[in-house]
Amino acid sequence: MIALLVIAGLVALKGYIVLHVLTCLIPAFLLAGGIVTFIRREAIVGLLGEKASKIRSFALASISSFFLAACSCTVIPVSSGLYFSGAGIGVAFIILWVAPAANILALMYTGSILGASMVTSRVVAALLMAFIVGGVMSLAFRTKNEEAILPQRGQEKNSIIVGRDLILLLLILVSLLLPNYLVTSGPYRYKVLVWAISTAVMAIYAVKMLSKDRIREWLRETWWFVRIIFPLLLIGVFIVGVIGVLLPEEWIRGWLGGNSISASFLATIIGAVSYFATMTEAPFVDTLMKLGMGDGPALTLLLTGPGISLPNWIAIARVFGIKRALVYIPTIIVLGTLIGWFFGNFIF
Repeated sequence: MIALLVIAGLVALKGYIVLHVLTCLIPAFLLAGGIVTFIRREAIVGLLGEKASKIRSFALASISSFFLAACSCTVIPVSSGLYFSGAGIGVAFIILWVAPAANILALMYTGSILGASMVTSRVVAALLMAFIVGGVMSLAFRTKNEEAILPQRGQEKNSIIVGRDLILLLLILVSLLLPNYLVTSGPYRYKVLVWAISTAVMAIYAVKMLSKDRIREWLRETWWFVRIIFPLLLIGVFIVGVIGVLLPEEWIRGWLGGNSISASFLATIIGAVSYFATMTEAPFVDTLMKLGMGDGPALTLLLTGPGISLPNWIAIARVFGIKRALVYIPTIIVLGTLIGWFFGNFIF
């Protein structure tokens, strides 16, 4: 039995490394390092900091997150990069939630499989949860000292970011998003090819336009995120693989029928501990719905499946602190349960 569990964990780990490291994590880490290195901290504080308008900053974070096709693990470097550059804690956790739970790529795929009603409900529920999560985190943690944030070297006083640095960040973003947006079917090697070409363009641009010192600073910040986050993601994925063997599939399916609060809670827990790469949640939910799962629990699983995961829990605790993780994760579980129950009984 122990050997079976170890093999299951290793298989999950192999799949994660093969399918996510190149096309997802590497550009995400490079983007996080670039945000910290190139964007002027005072600009982020002004737009997204704790003292900025909550309505404006929360709305900006939510809307922009729709266009970031990322899973619950890939988004951590991006979110933490913004946070350590001066964004408020509420904004950082909104991005942590919305990007995997309701990015536009996953929404389009959900609509093609489950219909317009489900995808509309997913958008509304994700936005509602985002503002509540942002508000809860902002109220719970107000300890960040924005006055201590200093200007970065090499940037004009009144600029948000130097033009050549902005182009580099956009090229990194392209290398993160283009494989998922351009290649939605077919062998994974097509995604790798798109990633390799876009990354090569980005690297050539960086070498041509940036000084060696600037590139070293960027890579140093990137390595900090890799060192802190990546090992924990691997541990979490291994544990998820083990859990997948231990959970009895028939029992799960039997308890997800109807739209009761208990069914939505169970769907939330399944989503919270499992790992779903972006877009993989829709066919999984479709299969369970054909076996009798209710619409409410289905919506809950569509949100929490890609939105949080056990690797995500561990990495958040390491990067943002255990206290923040202990507030964020239960908040998502409670909201996911209530959303599933409410939509299942009063909307669908």
